[in-house]
Amino acid sequence: MSRWNYLRVGGLAALTEAAIYVAGIAYFLVILDFASVTGALQQVELFVANETSLYAMYLLIYVVFGIVLVALVLALHEHLKADAPMLMRATTAFGLIWAGLVIASGMIASLATGVVVDLYSTDPTQATTVWLAVSPVIDGLGGGNEIIGGLWTLLVSVVALRTRALHRLVNYFGLVVGTAGIISAIPALGEIGGGIFGLTQIVWFVALGVLLLGAGRREASAYLREE
Repeated sequence: MSRWNYLRVGGLAALTEAAIYVAGIAYFLVILDFASVTGALQQVELFVANETSLYAMYLLIYVVFGIVLVALVLALHEHLKADAPMLMRATTAFGLIWAGLVIASGMIASLATGVVVDLYSTDPTQATTVWLAVSPVIDGLGGGNEIIGGLWTLLVSVVALRTRALHRLVNYFGLVVGTAGIISAIPALGEIGGGIFGLTQIVWFVALGVLLLGAGRREASAYLREE
């Protein structure tokens, strides 16, 4: 596969990630109004009332997101590895680890939601207990702590700055996004850091997608001229 194909795949992957972020925010904050539900029992009741759509959304925002992230991580590796091979290997490793954690989190969330909904029909208290036990695992793997995703974003931006790839403003913005993700690992700043990370990464993904697609078009044009 030629290099410009990698760039196009990466650009489309980045834009897809941004769209998935927006879909997840719209579903949980607008459609479910999840932020207004505080108690574990109320959360379980919300799951019971929206089981099918919730299952589909977990698959989208975790499993599909993680799969598409693999494509983006590998495309960026191909694009940035030439001038900083060792640092880019470490960066790619963290990106793939993040993708794996997100996918695992989604699979656990999907299965746990089904178990909780089934239990609720016979024992709401036990269903709530199960959810209280499982939800920290889900958050720990792929939502409540964004340190791995933040570290990958930060390292991508560092490599791009060192190699003068992508766009300088996008790279500096990526440093801010990545730092916010890392800060989310601090308990006192977890909610603030995670919120900033999620919102700013949407913008970063869009900018990254546009830049990679543009680079792909330029590579394709150069390839055709050489022929």
